[in-house]
Amino acid sequence: MKKTLNLRSMAAQTVEQVVEQGQSLSNVLPAMQQKVSDKDRALLQELCFGVLRTLPQLEWLIGKLMSRPMTGKQRTIHYLIMVGFYQLLYTRIPAHAALAETVEGAVAIKKQSLKGLINGVLRQFQRQQEELMTQAAKHESRFLHPSWLLQRLKKTYPHQWQSIVDANNQRPPMWLRVNRQHHSREAWMALLAENGLEGHTHPQYRDAVRLESPAPVHALPGFAAGWVTVQDASAQGCVDLLDPQNGESILDLCAAPGGKTTHILEAAPQARVMAVDIDEQRLKRVHENLQRLGMSAEVKCGDGRFPQQWCGDQQFDRILLDAPCSATGVIRRHPDIKWLRRDRDIAELATLQQEILEAIWPKLKTGGTLVYATCSILPEENYQQVAAFLERHPEAKLVDTGTAEQPGIQNLPAQEEGDGFFYAKLIKS
Repeated sequence: MKKTLNLRSMAAQTVEQVVEQGQSLSNVLPAMQQKVSDKDRALLQELCFGVLRTLPQLEWLIGKLMSRPMTGKQRTIHYLIMVGFYQLLYTRIPAHAALAETVEGAVAIKKQSLKGLINGVLRQFQRQQEELMTQAAKHESRFLHPSWLLQRLKKTYPHQWQSIVDANNQRPPMWLRVNRQHHSREAWMALLAENGLEGHTHPQYRDAVRLESPAPVHALPGFAAGWVTVQDASAQGCVDLLDPQNGESILDLCAAPGGKTTHILEAAPQARVMAVDIDEQRLKRVHENLQRLGMSAEVKCGDGRFPQQWCGDQQFDRILLDAPCSATGVIRRHPDIKWLRRDRDIAELATLQQEILEAIWPKLKTGGTLVYATCSILPEENYQQVAAFLERHPEAKLVDTGTAEQPGIQNLPAQEEGDGFFYAKLIKS
């Protein structure tokens, strides 16, 4: 059965579910990958991620080569043609194989009568490729971002927006977090070198290592034993700022999938950690991560706006609030974000963040530390959110992260650096 599946049609169906139905790629793709052999999973992922990364350019090409778009029940063909374009433009798959497999994709989705159309459009693209790509290089679609997001980036970062866009359009670097309970970073990197892999340290984050080239996790020394975890460098900065201590009561709010929960426990293995998230499905990942690393935490499903429901009158020494956000800082890892988010979402998310921040602040002990973090690069969710909170709460003091006028630290995505991330550290007086 597995041999008869067509990867191109599967990629087209996956992208269609993301773009047309608003489903997350991280929800749709794993189910598709279960249907194919191990060696085909990587190619299916490459095709899905690649098409979503370059979607505006592929849409523009279809507009140039077809008199009208495919609609209704034939809509999957629209995305199948995109899969064909992507292979011809961005992969090393021989053109004849890319063409043949893409055309055969029509059979797999019972649209055999449209094989000639797909073949014709792809061959026409091959003939006109040089001229079309010269035109495309002058069109706004070359930025590979929705126009609303481009406008926001230009306004917020007039001198940096183009480098942000360029970073978003790259494949992300592979960052790791060395478990300091097992090895120092330097000792683990020596083991990495013995395995023929090269790593680079991060100057700010004490546990972070970037692989020179991405590698499968089974190639990493001690991965199964919990010696190392895959986690972006910027995400690791949250726990460095939180500075958890043994014996403390610590809340990780909006904790799934558990990367920061386990980092807290690596830094302070005798801390009492509660990990809370509203999404019961994603909490399974928290349990999996704790299990792999041999750690324990109190894991609860709950809404950050209503802490009384899941922690009663309990207060915490430290709180990490990795707030729900637009995720505009992690687009290179999740290119579907560009097509799942809308301009109107930003104000709604800022309201939600404010509600959670207000609700959880009373749960912090006097003298306690709260780190507010997002993987966003938009000011409404970040420094503006924190500045407004500081105005409302004179008992909140900003430390180690920016100034009262511009509170917080904003990381921007960069080619060999971490993702876009924001942090603000507050002490309650």
